[in-house]
Amino acid sequence: MSDIRQIQELADALYEAERSRVAIPPLTQTSPGFSVEDAYRVQLRNVERVVAMGHVVSGKKIGLTSPGIQKQLGVDEPDYGHLFAAMDCRGGDVATDALIQPKIEGELAFVLKKDLTGGHVTVADVADATDYVSAAFEIVDSRVADWKIKLPDTVADNASSGRYVLGEKRLGVDAVDLAKVTMKLYKGSELVSEGEGSAVLGDPKAAVAWLANCLWKYGVALKGGEVILSGAFTAAPVAAKGDVFTAEFSDFGTVTARFV
Repeated sequence: MSDIRQIQELADALYEAERSRVAIPPLTQTSPGFSVEDAYRVQLRNVERVVAMGHVVSGKKIGLTSPGIQKQLGVDEPDYGHLFAAMDCRGGDVATDALIQPKIEGELAFVLKKDLTGGHVTVADVADATDYVSAAFEIVDSRVADWKIKLPDTVADNASSGRYVLGEKRLGVDAVDLAKVTMKLYKGSELVSEGEGSAVLGDPKAAVAWLANCLWKYGVALKGGEVILSGAFTAAPVAAKGDVFTAEFSDFGTVTARFV
């Protein structure tokens, strides 16, 4: 595809879907030949748009890292998206009416103290660049109707980014073996899923390294001060108004999201 006018039209359609909270058909259905490369161009066009409107990039997110999430959405590789300061739900309250069809993921967040650039980032580089790690929720949302997405659809849609919540406990990146961190996800008092850090490309640090190297191909860097959501431990349950989710992490304590 790679036509500038079509890229702009698809970016406009996704932006309007988010603004109006009315989902659109999959781009892979309406635009034959729509590729992952095209999709990243669409995503970056909308990032440029909202930054020009005054929104601040607060970090990046990795999606589709765990086998559970990949199976759930029918894809076989990770993707990435941008986070904005307005997505940060400090205190844990998530305004459900601002979303279309949210789901929730428990994961670990890395907060960087140094940039990660150059395209050859290693796990050791990630450890050196990380200020601290905390528990986190990512609330994913799709502007594509009924989550009928293929990889280019979610990539174009900013990797289905919605909102995020950070836990309060902070640990150094090497304080524990992140691959062995376990998580139990509760909806109210009901245990709905559980997993461990090894589900995230074997080690959440490896996921951050993958992200840094993938982004570099598009001229985008991971920057000091940014929040990096490293990928879900398990498949994502649907969230609705009135739901309260709590994730209990070994070593990292709990994080709670209330859908209000």
